[in-house]
Amino acid sequence: MKKGKEVENPESRFFAVLLAAAKLPGVRIHREAYLRSALARHCSEEEIRRAIEETPAAAGITVELLDKVANDSIRYETAKVSALSAAAGMPSILALPATVPADLAQYVGHMLRIAQKLAYLYSWPDLFAEEGEGVDDATMGVLTLFFGVMFGTQSANAAVGKVAGMMSKQVAKKLPQKALTKGVIYPIVKKSAAYLGVQMTKQSFAKGVSKAIPVVGAVVSGGLTLSTYLPMARRLKKHLAGLPLADPSHRVTEGDVVDGEVVEEHETLASADAELHAPDTTAAKLEDPRP
Repeated sequence: MKKGKEVENPESRFFAVLLAAAKLPGVRIHREAYLRSALARHCSEEEIRRAIEETPAAAGITVELLDKVANDSIRYETAKVSALSAAAGMPSILALPATVPADLAQYVGHMLRIAQKLAYLYSWPDLFAEEGEGVDDATMGVLTLFFGVMFGTQSANAAVGKVAGMMSKQVAKKLPQKALTKGVIYPIVKKSAAYLGVQMTKQSFAKGVSKAIPVVGAVVSGGLTLSTYLPMARRLKKHLAGLPLADPSHRVTEGDVVDGEVVEEHETLASADAELHAPDTTAAKLEDPRP
């Protein structure tokens, strides 16, 4: 009984889907290879080298140029996920847990792909370890918040901004582990996961109904994917592009390193508590996502 309740819990359901999707072939983006490929036509070899070794912002690459590259990646991923949704699934889909629908895992896999690409362009650190290794709790936390931004939740927007603020005050080589897993950001991670679990169940149900009608169903499903995936990717791009991490004028030296867990803790806790107890008007608006 306990196991059944965990599966029914929206928060647990979301994390199960996220973990399953992260294990699919081709979902994890190699940061160095992606940045080299994405920036090759726009930047010098020295700029690319520094973007990889440090960040695109540290390399002096403008947000305007990064926006152009990001739009190319969004178009590519949107076309790919829409075609796959209409056709039928990624390789090794049979290896998914029985509780995770194949189409949903595939959709979340492409959300993970674009989230990683946008994060690396806008100067976030490597999110995954080597291919095949597990996903650590901090990465799960920040990806959950990225998805919350994609779905339009204000609490996730604020939390991603807080994480970026912590990282902007240190050499941004890794995520602030404590804040994301048991510190000031963690309550918002849990709230976002629960909300996303509910929303993904609704989307999965809608796709299931559309696919009950052969041929027409495939077109409807592909169209549903296009109408939701594209605006969500654009929301995340807009939010990440506006954060201090993406600003080339932001410079950090080794002497500026601070503990990212102890930045405006009381203010952040008060803000998080207010958001957690406020009516979630955004959730109501997003039950029927629009471009």
